[in-house]
Amino acid sequence: MIQYPPFLMPGDKVAVVSPASIINPDYVKGAVDMLERWSLGVAVEPHCLGCAGAYSGSVDERLDDFRKALYDPQVKAILCSRGGYGAVHLLDRLADDIVRNPKWIIGFSDISALHALCVNRGLMSLHASMCKHLSEEPTGDRCTQYLRQILFGDIPQYHEAPHPMNRCGEARGMLVGGNMAVLCGLIGTPYDIFRPGSVLFIEDIGEAPYKIERMLYQLKLAGRLASLSGLIVGRFTEYTENEGLGGTLYELIWHMVEEYDYPVCFDFPVGHVADNLPLIEGSEVNFSVSKQSVDLSFCIK
Repeated sequence: MIQYPPFLMPGDKVAVVSPASIINPDYVKGAVDMLERWSLGVAVEPHCLGCAGAYSGSVDERLDDFRKALYDPQVKAILCSRGGYGAVHLLDRLADDIVRNPKWIIGFSDISALHALCVNRGLMSLHASMCKHLSEEPTGDRCTQYLRQILFGDIPQYHEAPHPMNRCGEARGMLVGGNMAVLCGLIGTPYDIFRPGSVLFIEDIGEAPYKIERMLYQLKLAGRLASLSGLIVGRFTEYTENEGLGGTLYELIWHMVEEYDYPVCFDFPVGHVADNLPLIEGSEVNFSVSKQSVDLSFCIK
């Protein structure tokens, strides 16, 4: 069974950590201002704004920040300031701490590694925008508002526009996913996120189409694609189409899952984009694709 951490109440505290790359301090300040407007206290952990080469701190420093947030009884959620490579360094050493201290862990991109850890330890987490988004987007931004709603226990339902390449159908399963390169790098490890019957969502940034196809072949040959109950294809950004591969990136993905009969939607608003809907990883979901809309609802009571 996958449990969800306690929802927040006004006056609770959110810790901001940088488990991977360095972060612009202005983004952290903007995020703190936003969270405080939600009547939340904020703790910026000691090495959040640090610098150790490409990282915010050494592995031990980043680990200490995360553990400090986990063991602080006033902290009810942990906001990762940004992604960037480095979260994988913490997986083995954080596994037991996360189980003992269930809290909402928020982030995306390289933070997909931490979401994979949470799911494999029986805990839901929140694939959602981080400090830059909270700092730069207007207060009324829908992703910002959905994040706030979820943290306070008001679970939204999503109804998105259809895409001409969608395959209609309905599915129910555990929602897992995130950054493709990160998730594929965890296959065969204790943090492998793929489960039979899951609804998978995928996104990536800066990956050439042939690399995405290669990752999909890895999933196919490992039996992961065949075992899904649904597929959500999110936004892929900062790449160049290569028609020499036999089609656009979305067409390549479509051909990879053509033989299966589960529902598939394309261009869902999740990924390295401003319109990055918060998704509750590990939650049971109802996923429906029709000619009129794409509907996703979380089964959390």
